Amino acid sequence: MSTTSQESFLRAFHAEHPAVTADAFGRARTADGRSSYEILCDRVAGSRRVLDLGCGDGLLLELLARTEGRLIAGVDLSPEAVALARRRPGLGGATLLEGRAQDLPFADDSFDACVSHMALMLMGDIEQVITQVVRVLAPGSTLACVIGGGAVGGEAYNLFLGLLRSAVKNVPTAQRVPALGDRRTRSREGLDGLLGPAGFTPVTWETVAFDLSGPAEQVWDAMSGVYDVGPLDPRTVASLREAFFAQVEELATPDGLVPCGVKFHVATARLR
Repeated sequence: MSTTSQESFLRAFHAEHPAVTADAFGRARTADGRSSYEILCDRVAGSRRVLDLGCGDGLLLELLARTEGRLIAGVDLSPEAVALARRRPGLGGATLLEGRAQDLPFADDSFDACVSHMALMLMGDIEQVITQVVRVLAPGSTLACVIGGGAVGGEAYNLFLGLLRSAVKNVPTAQRVPALGDRRTRSREGLDGLLGPAGFTPVTWETVAFDLSGPAEQVWDAMSGVYDVGPLDPRTVASLREAFFAQVEELATPDGLVPCGVKFHVATARLR
């Protein structure tokens, strides 16, 4: 799948769902109460100039902006997502641009850190993305990314993924999500192979579990925001939803909460 085709799919999907990642995972918390967005903020706590690569609707940028005196910028492929970010009250002083990571609209050495939440893993022509990130970062800068890691245990997310695989198996190719990004960005070894030659230190890799438990409707809303559901026709989505609710009741606790866990990888490297 070409980078152009991947980006066409992503633009169309986010035109309809510009805040999908924040809506799905913004409330996910670790055992000590942190979100994946807060973890990324911690990774660049000492950085004054921070770029959010694939900033979406600006949730991460708004957290970053809480540090007084920090200069922040965000770039995203989706004009609809950038428009949402511009409406956030905490981002009045931020630079928010629609653009491609393969051709960043910033000067050399503009930033001390680059963060990317569930976005680097979706980008094609990844060597060019990394070349651009290196260009806009000053020496000694930090790159910190959150990368999807799948389900935790045998809970609702695993149930959903199993049902989704069965549903997708029976639909035409036109209703299947294209292969997105470069698989090397989804593993420590792959990232090391990409970042090392570009001048970064070895990747620090941490796998973190997050809790998304809640009422069945809330869990469905989070799970059904994944890219694979986007191209499906309404009847297939309705059947998938019906099957999910029919089976998820068996997982619910006496107080009506459905256990749901996801894991993310947090990858950090420093530019020499």
